[in-house]
Amino acid sequence: MRMYDLILKKRDGGTLSSAEIAYFIRGYVAGEIPDYQVAALLMVVYFRGMTFREMADLTAAIVDSGETCDLGVIPGIKVDKHSTGGVGDKTTLVVAPLVAACGVPVVKMSGRGLGHTGGTIDKLESIPGFRTDLSLADIVSQVREVGLAVVAQTGNLTPADRRLYALRDVTATVDSIPLIASSVMSKKIAAGADAIVLDVKTGRGAFMQEEAAARELAQAMVQIGRQQGRRTLALVTGMDEPLGYAVGNALEVREALRLLRGEERPADLYALCRHLAGYMVLLGGKVDSLDEAQLLVDRQLASGAALDTMRAWVRAQGGDPAVVDEPDLLPVASFRVEVTAASAGFVQAIDARAVGRAALALGAGRAVKGEAIDPAVGVVLRRKVGDRVKAGEALATVYHNGKGVEEALSRIRQAYLLRAEKVEPPALVRAVIGAPAEEAGWTLPGK
Repeated sequence: MRMYDLILKKRDGGTLSSAEIAYFIRGYVAGEIPDYQVAALLMVVYFRGMTFREMADLTAAIVDSGETCDLGVIPGIKVDKHSTGGVGDKTTLVVAPLVAACGVPVVKMSGRGLGHTGGTIDKLESIPGFRTDLSLADIVSQVREVGLAVVAQTGNLTPADRRLYALRDVTATVDSIPLIASSVMSKKIAAGADAIVLDVKTGRGAFMQEEAAARELAQAMVQIGRQQGRRTLALVTGMDEPLGYAVGNALEVREALRLLRGEERPADLYALCRHLAGYMVLLGGKVDSLDEAQLLVDRQLASGAALDTMRAWVRAQGGDPAVVDEPDLLPVASFRVEVTAASAGFVQAIDARAVGRAALALGAGRAVKGEAIDPAVGVVLRRKVGDRVKAGEALATVYHNGKGVEEALSRIRQAYLLRAEKVEPPALVRAVIGAPAEEAGWTLPGK
């Protein structure tokens, strides 16, 4: 078997066999196949695509390239959640303690932010003392005790994916649905959860800006998950305007804590958290319907049980639990500037990508991997789509420490579109792919 023959076969419209895909991944990780040949195959896949069987085989080969987490000693159905990335997406900070408070164990390996989208690990690390580098033994112990753990990728999981992604990043092959699906799902499967809820973003601030492409990616990932024996479903959700009001690491943690504390409840943020948490509880086998799951989620929020779980979670991972009761203990920027409306009108649109890039300019994100970030800076929106604004009223507040202020202010001004006529915010949840009502690859307990 030669890599040249695989490239030629795929270039001419052929389908790679399971053995050929396994050969290519093994050889690449072992250093026996050079980057230039793998880059050629990635480009062919970008243009030719892959069948579902090829995607599933590629995912399995990437999983087999390294270690996997065995979570079998943790009682119950372990549930994971993944978002394809957005602006202001702090759902994990709300959903994880909510679901754990419902009695469903949550085990999640998350990433850091890159570009205009934020990363859950960066947000958690804005909590003083919070550790995300837990060993597998620590993860298991913590989930048994607290009900959840959210950590950075640990150990030698999916080394093939790390090498492939680095190559895709410099060969313009990142935005390929087969390669995205196999990359995401290989990490989810290697991490060991029994069930996976996917949040696939679409819109201006999303990686997949076209809804049709987002649906295609969601369907591919659901099929891969089920083929690998995981209960899997995906929500396709809008990311045209930022989710909630806060964009920036400590600012987003503060907003999530205020929601859990019942102090404020941004409509879009809570609606999405309620959907995600409901489906996670449903897949976790605690109830028989989404309605029951969402009612259980509502009760755990109203009773304070989710907040108690959040406090225990922060303490277990070395963070200062006082932050949960006093969010002002989080890092705070030295300066703030209001962006005001030049004229009256209704907010027609807010370009989420522009807001994300404003936060990036301030230092809330990183342009390249490994770059240091400022956890205190960011943007808090004061008006969302559909809101009425008077001339001179604040549209947003920019929190900064002296870096990138003018660029951020300019991007925020450009992000807002005001018109005379009122519009309704677009639908948040566009589709649910793989819901239990469909032809599912799994059944609920007792069914």
